[in-house]
Amino acid sequence: MALKTAAEYKESLRKLRPNIYKFGKLIEDVTTHPATRSTVEGHAQVYAAQYDEKQQDIVTTTSDLTGEKISRYLSIIGSMDDMLANSKMKRLMFNLTGTCTGGRCVGWNSINAMWATTYDIDKEYGTDYHQRLKNWLVDAQKRDICISGALTDPKGDRTKLPSEQDDPDMNLHLVEKREDGIVVKGAKVMICGVAASHEIFVLPGAGYKEPDKDWAISFVIPRDTEGLTIVETRRPSDTREEEEGFDIPVKKGGITQAYLFFENVFVPKERVFMCGEYKYSLSAVLNFIMPYRAAIGGCVAGQGDVKIGGAILLARANGLSSKAFSDKLTKMVINNETTYGMGIAASVLGKKHPSGVWQPDPVMANINKVYVATLPYETSLLAQEIAGGIAETGCMPSWMDFNDKKYGHLVKKYLKAKSSAEARARAARLIEWCTIGAGVPGCMHGGGSPDGAKLVIRANTKWEEKVEFAKKLAGIEEDIPEPEKKK
Repeated sequence: MALKTAAEYKESLRKLRPNIYKFGKLIEDVTTHPATRSTVEGHAQVYAAQYDEKQQDIVTTTSDLTGEKISRYLSIIGSMDDMLANSKMKRLMFNLTGTCTGGRCVGWNSINAMWATTYDIDKEYGTDYHQRLKNWLVDAQKRDICISGALTDPKGDRTKLPSEQDDPDMNLHLVEKREDGIVVKGAKVMICGVAASHEIFVLPGAGYKEPDKDWAISFVIPRDTEGLTIVETRRPSDTREEEEGFDIPVKKGGITQAYLFFENVFVPKERVFMCGEYKYSLSAVLNFIMPYRAAIGGCVAGQGDVKIGGAILLARANGLSSKAFSDKLTKMVINNETTYGMGIAASVLGKKHPSGVWQPDPVMANINKVYVATLPYETSLLAQEIAGGIAETGCMPSWMDFNDKKYGHLVKKYLKAKSSAEARARAARLIEWCTIGAGVPGCMHGGGSPDGAKLVIRANTKWEEKVEFAKKLAGIEEDIPEPEKKK
């Protein structure tokens, strides 16, 4: 068992069957195409970190299944310390790439979500899903693969359940169950990091009831599976994202999303981890969102670190002392550490599932998601205020204009401030990229909506316990029940 190098990782992606499209054309090589190369480079840094003496202890761990050294992204989160390492690692990756490497963390959370879910399904129904998952995971660890996760369905008419839709394909569903596997049809949408992944781990998109049992499915497939068509939806802020030079900040990362179209895709039996056990579809989703929403605080804090550093750099490049912006910078730090700290608190207050998976506290994890939906935007606003218009309006010549033989010297002359023109331009582009460009992660709805998080908070808060505290302190013995709903 050997951990891949960054070069080996990129070479392994080139061996996959091309099935990703953009602008109506097939992407032959995801490692070089403008729409996908930046996300591949970002994910490649995870592999590079495995061989970096300063970072390898964060991004690798020892497998509970084999005793071998593996990528932490392919591990079972079995303790509070593992969950803390989750947050630390995600913060590190945003520090290194400036943006999301969702082709690792979403797949990782999917593995851990189904580790607990398959354990519970097997206990009730006597199935062998958990062993299948274990066998697959051992193999995945040996191959050191990158796995994206897919939960979100198109959904169709939001007032109707999957079984009530005019078109059943609006939610990915079972078409045929065979002795050797299953056939599925439908779509998963807005899926992160697919172009950088070897395999895709699919979870049910919601909790279902008996009429919707054919939609309660979970499995993992190679990204180049026959019958799967992928449309890349990366949307750069403008053409500057496709240029060379300082227009793609440090060229070390880039967030991508994709639509996955399943047209009667066959999934081998050994890769199926749920098929019709609708009672556990909601459990799968909840088991996913607890560690995801806890650790996402590390993600936005990691990019917040970059925003702070970029803002200070640009202030200095403009000839201004960062001390002039101390209140704004301090607020940015508070925002960062609030989301990071909430995730740490959720991890510490969690508990171990009987399967061995560590599950963060659901209330704290979802409170963190609510903060993630607001605080990073304020941090972006503050970074733009410090940076000035050069980083927010997009009003700056491109790298090609910067170096044009006829007028490039004029561009450089009038871009220069305290620092060189190029240093000032690079710092400005970084702030623009992190705050309004293609480096912006999905803070509002990434990992679920804040309104959805509030539902989980309300469902898991012990309201009556708090009422009893108040009654005792107030000396009230009278029963004061909640009024019944009016009919």
